[in-house]
Amino acid sequence: MPSDTASGPSPHSRQGFGATDAWLVFMAVIWGVNYSVVKAGLAHLSPLVFNGTRMVLATVVLFTVAAFVRGTPWPKGRERIQLLLIGLLGNGLYQVLFIFGLSRTRAGVAALIVAATPAWIAIISQVIGRERVTRISAVGIGMQLLGVACVVGSAHGFGGDGGGVMWGAALMAGGSVCWALFTVLLQPHTQRAHPLHLSAVTMTSGAVLIVSISLPDMLRLDWGAVPLSAWGSVVYAGIGALVVAYLLYYHGVRVLGPTRTSMYSNLQPVIALGVAWLMLHEQPSGWQLLGAAFILGGLLLSRVSRRTAASPAGTSEGLRRA
Repeated sequence: MPSDTASGPSPHSRQGFGATDAWLVFMAVIWGVNYSVVKAGLAHLSPLVFNGTRMVLATVVLFTVAAFVRGTPWPKGRERIQLLLIGLLGNGLYQVLFIFGLSRTRAGVAALIVAATPAWIAIISQVIGRERVTRISAVGIGMQLLGVACVVGSAHGFGGDGGGVMWGAALMAGGSVCWALFTVLLQPHTQRAHPLHLSAVTMTSGAVLIVSISLPDMLRLDWGAVPLSAWGSVVYAGIGALVVAYLLYYHGVRVLGPTRTSMYSNLQPVIALGVAWLMLHEQPSGWQLLGAAFILGGLLLSRVSRRTAASPAGTSEGLRRA
């Protein structure tokens, strides 16, 4: 997963828009499109089967890529056990809430709720004493949470099963809190281990949990009847969203630093709204747009505050998984 393990921004981080910036825009596009791609895949596969399949695929690819890392040892002993347990939270419980939440709500709604994850990270970091939240940051956090409330509450205005859509949005919000806690707990380990090693180890325990839960559905499924489009969704959501986008994030953190890199990841809800509108015909409601304004405005305000008072946990706030 994206991490702030980089030693700091390179001298090039203060230059204008360059190749690394372009790759980070591509990263945001991958994540933004992913919400609609997953929704399309869920039309043919159950949530657990879809998630279990893409996580196994991502785990295999991550271990294959991580095998080429040289000079950095894999986590061992007690630290490996800790990472496996943390992975159950971030890649197990989170993924259950994410996939069931996304299956019940709109892709644009899901992306906006996930975009407010930095607010939960800041709150948890403040509670455990890892980060001091400034007054400006507190205002930004309040704006993000207000935006989430607008987005979740807007589900009542959707056609069809408005209650089901709202329940899906609530599941996404719960998943966002799980991912925030996962990020905060993982942060100390990022100082000692390579990000690819962290991703592979934490993904493993999450994949084992998801596959264990989804095994009955997998055994009953007629895999030969799964259309090619569904397999395309699995490959995109597994390799594109969980591997390629994260590698681009690592590169951005190493070259530009975590703060500037995270700014690009914050583009994903805007992209997700547009793609869902075009691909799934999900026209944003007025409350949804208002929520987007609060969330993005709160993110920007918090970011401005953190430029003047950097904190160890704050650099992890751009992390999120789709």
